[in-house]
Amino acid sequence: MATEFPLPPVLTYYPSSSSTPPSLITQGAEGRLYKSTHLASSRPCALKYRPPKPYRHPILDARLTKARIQAEAKVLDRCCREGVPVPAVYAMDAAAGWMMLEWIEGQPVRAGINVWLGARPETDEAIDAANDAHQTPLINLMERIGTVVGALHLTGIIHGDLTTSNMMLQPWKTTHTSQQQTNGEEAAAKEAAVQGDVVLIDFGLATTSSSDEDRAVDLYVLERAFASTHPRAEKLFEHVLEAYGKTFKKAPSVLVKLADVRMRGRKRSMLG
Repeated sequence: MATEFPLPPVLTYYPSSSSTPPSLITQGAEGRLYKSTHLASSRPCALKYRPPKPYRHPILDARLTKARIQAEAKVLDRCCREGVPVPAVYAMDAAAGWMMLEWIEGQPVRAGINVWLGARPETDEAIDAANDAHQTPLINLMERIGTVVGALHLTGIIHGDLTTSNMMLQPWKTTHTSQQQTNGEEAAAKEAAVQGDVVLIDFGLATTSSSDEDRAVDLYVLERAFASTHPRAEKLFEHVLEAYGKTFKKAPSVLVKLADVRMRGRKRSMLG
């Protein structure tokens, strides 16, 4: 796949055994994400590359890039040790600005939820009329999200950019049976879209903190992102918080702080 950017040097020679050329997946403000392979062509990986920033002094830029790569790798390693579902770090060269990560198969949670919601109904009452039994697969996904975020906060890590785009639905590692009867291919496809293990990705803004305030802000960012991206399912966010409370024993104090953060957010909105 041709790109408008030159490949990072590491991808011009490593791995030489790759039968598939590296491809640019996405371009962000701070870096680029490529799909490549690690050691063998059968082992896909993601390579995060932070190219030099011409608007910064070269020495400062090099120091910032190295520090950010090292910090992200440290956070991911800590999460892996604690059992939080995140990509494993395969290799890195912080001075060169790159890090190779486990490739997470599947689709973003955002895409799965959008498939479930489908086309916009004629009236909002159409969503309200759907009972809990109909929404069970989506509610289960909300609970899995809350459980994963609770496990993350239990390790003392703040993600910093929790959105449904920064969560992947990885195919189940163990066999799961459907908890509801589906009628027809369309219903089966909708249910399949919200199945899988939730894996957190993109820890470029992550920090280490045991502050209830920081945890509450993390939840608030997710809540606002959810309301913005999936407004018709906003009412289901309460299931995220319920599962968070069951996973993280300090959740009650965090949720009290969350109420304060919401209030401050509303005041800022009113004041513009």
